[in-house]
Amino acid sequence: QVQLVESGGGVVQTGESLTLACKPSEPILSADAMGWARDVPGKERYWLAHLSRAGTIQYNDAAKGRFTISRDTAKDTLYLQMSNLRPEDTATYLCYFQEFGKNTWGPGTQVTVST
Repeated sequence: QVQLVESGGGVVQTGESLTLACKPSEPILSADAMGWARDVPGKERYWLAHLSRAGTIQYNDAAKGRFTISRDTAKDTLYLQMSNLRPEDTATYLCYFQEFGKNTWGPGTQVTVST
């Protein structure tokens, strides 16, 4: 079974940027889409960005204008570029891929934004 591994999390200050990466354990040949979401303790998982197989990109409100999702097919890696980070962006960030109507999630990478 394909597993996803996120990387790139860390501690940054307000206003700084960070780029997260998501790489599968083996090539994902039949994914219908990939994307990113984040978890905050006590809250529901919040979807951030979605990239379909056709290249269509969608963002949720918290990501619009500050986050950019992209995929490097040669490296088989999904990215989330985040800029102008705020303390409220502190969360565990997870990537996923969709296949046959099912989402497979990575374990996540922690992002902490300090004031």
